[in-house]
Amino acid sequence: MRIGKNALSMHQVLIIVLIIILTILSGWGDAHGFLHASRMWAGGKLIWLEVMKSALGFAVGIGLYWICIRFVQEFKVVSPEVQTLAWFATTMVGLALFSGKFFQWQQSDRIVGIVVLGGIVWLMVRT
Repeated sequence: MRIGKNALSMHQVLIIVLIIILTILSGWGDAHGFLHASRMWAGGKLIWLEVMKSALGFAVGIGLYWICIRFVQEFKVVSPEVQTLAWFATTMVGLALFSGKFFQWQQSDRIVGIVVLGGIVWLMVRT
């Protein structure tokens, strides 16, 4: 069996899987950071537990994002716009799911959200 020139090596496949996992975990961390940031002020008072949860979420998110970028660049993707598209999509989906409010949106709003997410995926693939 002959493998074509354009076939991905096992190393490249593993890197792609690692990029996907790191992107999902990064978006998950940042989604939690945003979710808890929205709760850190209650009645004009700072809620320190929410501040700490938000900071931890953002720290995990950005830390994993920085690691992910190292592997993304192995595929010669150096454009910051392209690098952030997957993170942005993952963060938005995570936030919508973690907040629990996505399923309370009107159906038309959910459809628009899915179409926007599809547009982001389209831009990632095309660029």
